[in-house]
Amino acid sequence: MPKGVTKRRPRTRAALLKAALETFAEHGFHATTIEQICERAGYTRGAYYSNFASKEELFLALFDEHSERVVRRLAEAIDALPAEEYTLERLAVLASRVEPDERDWYLVTTEFTLHAIRDPQAAWVLARHDARLRAEIARGLETVLRRAGRELTVDADRFARLVIALREGGLAQSYVEPEELPPGSLERDFLAPLLAASSREIGPDGARGPTG
Repeated sequence: MPKGVTKRRPRTRAALLKAALETFAEHGFHATTIEQICERAGYTRGAYYSNFASKEELFLALFDEHSERVVRRLAEAIDALPAEEYTLERLAVLASRVEPDERDWYLVTTEFTLHAIRDPQAAWVLARHDARLRAEIARGLETVLRRAGRELTVDADRFARLVIALREGGLAQSYVEPEELPPGSLERDFLAPLLAASSREIGPDGARGPTG
């Protein structure tokens, strides 16, 4: 493959992903056509199919990109905390942050989730991507809790599912009633108590204190 083509490929892919997210959010996943995505991105169908085999593959690429960005932003914010601010309350505040563009992603991922509920093959594939994101969240939880002098007393993967449910369920309500429940409110109010109830203190030598 010519070097110029190789260098252009990441830019083409990024433009298609951006256009797809905007078009999916505007028209819906099912209603959006590949032609609409290509037109918005400024590329041909040939460029599209050299990067993605289907709309489903394109969505999953968006899913992975979004997951990596959210995890990275949160990790960077946590790493910037001074030692004295490693408290459950402070961690909950950081986890409750919702970016302004999150609404578009919520619309897209909710529609695809409904599609996956109806389609067993799509559900199987989405579950694999969900599992990778959950593993990152579980590892992150265990790491930040250790820095705060605590450890989980429940399964980390199951607790990650609870965190995701709190986030997604809260956003569903917030986007319907933004004034009554601003995005991130439920995490800000309830994540710290949930963490406290599902973890215990550990001493400098690894000795475990009482649960809660």
